Amino acid sequence: SRRIAVVGDIVADEFLTGQISRVSREAPVLILRYDDTRVVPGGGGNAANNVAALGGRVDLFGLAGKDEPGKALLHSFSQGVRLRGVLRPADYRTPTKTRVLAGGIHSAKQQIVRIDREPHEAPAGDVIAAFEAAVLGAVADADAVLLSDYGYGLVTPELAERIVRKVSSRKRPRPVPVLIDSRYNLGAYRGLTACTPNEPEVEQLLGVRIGDNAEALEKAGRALLRRSRMEAVIVTRGSRGMALFQPRTATVHIPIFGSDEIADVTGAGDTVMATMSLALAAGASFEEAARLANYAGGIVVMKRGTATVSAEELRQAIAADC
Repeated sequence: SRRIAVVGDIVADEFLTGQISRVSREAPVLILRYDDTRVVPGGGGNAANNVAALGGRVDLFGLAGKDEPGKALLHSFSQGVRLRGVLRPADYRTPTKTRVLAGGIHSAKQQIVRIDREPHEAPAGDVIAAFEAAVLGAVADADAVLLSDYGYGLVTPELAERIVRKVSSRKRPRPVPVLIDSRYNLGAYRGLTACTPNEPEVEQLLGVRIGDNAEALEKAGRALLRRSRMEAVIVTRGSRGMALFQPRTATVHIPIFGSDEIADVTGAGDTVMATMSLALAAGASFEEAARLANYAGGIVVMKRGTATVSAEELRQAIAADC
């Protein structure tokens, strides 16, 4: 199996569920009868779990606090994820996204509010230095590198460039792909292997509106490809599927797999990125990797909450679609 280095922001995705009891007298809000709370890895942690679920070996590099969300987070990883690269600074606040879900006894739970608890500032300089040293000391042995930038100051374009130089310094049968998933700063990354932005992220970055306009999509994809100097740009489009852009190659449009009645998009981008990374590490072409990622994305959005896709689920989806 291939070894994937997942580098970046690890988030604690917390799901608090309850049953609707009544409307409060104190304010026009629902009163929930508490059921339970569970914590699963989000952000780069979700990508790592997805790689492991698909059969890959994962080295995860990031930060987790010594607070309760950090403790719960580290206990929630799959066995296939190695956590030796996860540093735990004493004063670090684990990014935590608490989703409150409510419903009746016989109805599906619906998200009614999300509460974000985030670090107040970027990690300290000595923490960043230790993190980067751990990453650069290990990525040369990886078959692919997945960068997860959720805006917490850990992954930067400068670190990405150093990683590219590091993985290029060793002779390998094929180049080591380095992929980036950046929530807010994609425009600053240059010269990596591929990126997988969603359509709203592309629209915001380029200041355009795409929607159902095929010409606008084509222009935006080509503009991002030129600007990023990457080998491939994969734009995820929700119910419209995906679009794959490569230099000097016709755009490949991949329709959505499965139903467009989506249950939950939480973490779907992490699943797509994980599948792409593992497929490219195994020698797949960009189109093959994108099609596999499209299957995986179609499966995971039918699951509630932050979820993973197994290799068997992927095989069954491909067989059903043939």
